Amino acid sequence: MTTRKSRPRSTIRLRLTVLYAGAFFVAGAVLIGLTYFSLQQSLHSRPGGAQGVVSQFLDDRGVRNRPVVDALFRAIAAEAERERRETLQTMLVWSLVSLGAVGLAAGGFGWLMAGRALAPLQNVTATARRVADRSLHERIALDGPNDEIKKLADTFDAMLERLDRAFDGQRRFVANASHELRTPLAINRTLIEVALEEPDAPEATVRLGETLLSVNRRNELLIDGLLVLASSEQQLQARARVDMGEVTDRALATARADAESAGIEIRADLRQAYVRGDPALLERVAQNLIDNALRYNVPEGGWIGVTVSAGDGAAMTTVHNSGPVVSPADVGTIFEPFRRLAATERVGSGAGLGLSIVRSVASAHGGEVHAVARPEGGLAVSVTLPSDQ
Repeated sequence: MTTRKSRPRSTIRLRLTVLYAGAFFVAGAVLIGLTYFSLQQSLHSRPGGAQGVVSQFLDDRGVRNRPVVDALFRAIAAEAERERRETLQTMLVWSLVSLGAVGLAAGGFGWLMAGRALAPLQNVTATARRVADRSLHERIALDGPNDEIKKLADTFDAMLERLDRAFDGQRRFVANASHELRTPLAINRTLIEVALEEPDAPEATVRLGETLLSVNRRNELLIDGLLVLASSEQQLQARARVDMGEVTDRALATARADAESAGIEIRADLRQAYVRGDPALLERVAQNLIDNALRYNVPEGGWIGVTVSAGDGAAMTTVHNSGPVVSPADVGTIFEPFRRLAATERVGSGAGLGLSIVRSVASAHGGEVHAVARPEGGLAVSVTLPSDQ
């Protein structure tokens, strides 16, 4: 299997330098051609050239048709022709050498000038990268003439201002929604639990209360998932050095009771793999991967395998499980909110946001998520994050 070699990256600075040098060489070649043609015409400007001048001189003095004179005449004419050719050749060679030397100097000068002209664009790029990694509060604030680059920087600053206001509004909405939505559900759950504790409660009321508690629990899971999904799509507010092996071990400890009650075996191989990010969101990634593997499993004799490893500048968390056979065409849809695989048995219930949250959190940390359908059934879901070793 052959590998394709990557082509060298062509930058704007390199293209501008090549354009400057190319234009100089073309202009220099045209100038050399015109000079060569002009000199050639000048050497031939006299009637008959050098040979005609000597012949006219001998005719005026009546010394033609003499062997010695004719031989001298031919020697002088040949020497004049040779000197003419050497003059043209010397002029052409030195002109081309000068063009090459000055052209190289022009290329270096063009490289420096292109770098100076593009320096404001590098400032814009550096600011954009810092904004993408940290926050939207920083601005370019480019100084200088009101040219195209200045207008581009001002437009980028205006876009950052609008995005900053939009994200601030979203953060306020998430904070308000967290309070406004969770509080009524908590009150409903408390009232229903109190009603169910009444010793003389009718059986129909108990069944209704249990149904309402189940519905209330699903709504709490749904709201909690939506709030985590919304917060993970924003800029990360907290960054710390997190061991994915440790947070995955905590998530497994929480899930062991559900796995035992469902008869599902847990196989784990957890190693140290440090990343930098939000500890709560990264632990939620491990929880959702494990919960998803437990929920979509076989009724009897099921298992899940959890591995955490580090290498090649990345930390990888992989969860694979037994389960129903999944069509490869359906794998791409499992990361969409509220999407569940068709014709699969589920152990327990969920809001359909688990893997959507995983993808969103991984993207916020600069990572990726991949899922592969296992031929014998089940899925293998891997989260790859930049390592912080």
